[in-house]
Amino acid sequence: MQRVLILLLGLVGPISATAATAPAAAASLEPAAAARFAQLALDCVHLEYPNKIAHVLASDADARPPRELTPAFYGCYDWHSSVHGHWLLARLARLFPGTELAAKARDALARSLTPANIEVEVAYLRGPGRTSFERPYGLAWLLALAAELRSWDDPQARQWAEALAPLETESAQRVMAWLPKLQYPIRSGEHSQTAFAFGLMSDWAQVRGDVGMARLLEARARVYYLNDRNCALGYEPSGEDFLSPCLAEADFMRRVLPPAQYADWLAKFLPGIPRNGRADWLTPGIVTDRSDPKLAHIDGLNLSRAWMLEGMAHGLPERDKRRAALLAAARAHADAALPAVTGEHYEGGHWLGTFAVYLTSRAGIRD
Repeated sequence: MQRVLILLLGLVGPISATAATAPAAAASLEPAAAARFAQLALDCVHLEYPNKIAHVLASDADARPPRELTPAFYGCYDWHSSVHGHWLLARLARLFPGTELAAKARDALARSLTPANIEVEVAYLRGPGRTSFERPYGLAWLLALAAELRSWDDPQARQWAEALAPLETESAQRVMAWLPKLQYPIRSGEHSQTAFAFGLMSDWAQVRGDVGMARLLEARARVYYLNDRNCALGYEPSGEDFLSPCLAEADFMRRVLPPAQYADWLAKFLPGIPRNGRADWLTPGIVTDRSDPKLAHIDGLNLSRAWMLEGMAHGLPERDKRRAALLAAARAHADAALPAVTGEHYEGGHWLGTFAVYLTSRAGIRD
């Protein structure tokens, strides 16, 4: 029923035999790697310090530690990393049931996702001066966490989804109130970018069956992106990017347009994609210092580029000659980035595991 709703809205096109064929993955998620990525999240979701909070104080009473301000999502250095660290744990517990990894992930999720904790989280978002709190990146990951829990056929996961629902609703309502007023898209390579957040939000809308969000995202996509041409991929990356403005837009638009229309749009938006299967048309970014939290962003860029390239290939008709080059570049980026997701430096360890799991579990590919 949910899929039918989205199809009626035109958020995705009709599924043809060719378009539904999944492309080869740039990397797969093996049990040993899953356990390693899970440990990165387990090590930080309840680690309060170091902590970087984006916190508006209305009075002395607001000068409190993170665990009191946002008791569900206070670890992993910042709120959005904590949220998507919980997403990582939920996804891996669902994909690897009955394992030690899953047991530890369940314990962590049960500790965080309580009705009492979520009640405080909602009250925090509604506090004065927090209209733009974690918008859009953190709110998008909150919806991704909700979608993951709702996709998990498990009694405990349903309890967590129910506990999270008030914050899920608050996040969705904030996005829906904001987007009609947002005159222009945000094309940065960091947290403020709209295209990446829209991808997570549209996937949530599909899982949740939220017709209003689906309609709004499609309408904004057409206003912001449908007429874009010749994206300046050659100017990427900026020195602290972890998201590609060009590829994130293309990865979102394949969720909006049916394959044939997407193929035409992509030819105008990124006309330089080769048709001969070459990988060297887009080279991975170079990380010079993984102990620097901003310079380490480039590892995340390589991971997100890999899954966005895969998503773009998935959105094209099966016989489209650009698919091979997209997948070859995706593999090159995955090969460059995945060995660096070690947790050696907390600057990357508190968040890169999520990006690695998103890529290797093909979280953004929904047939």
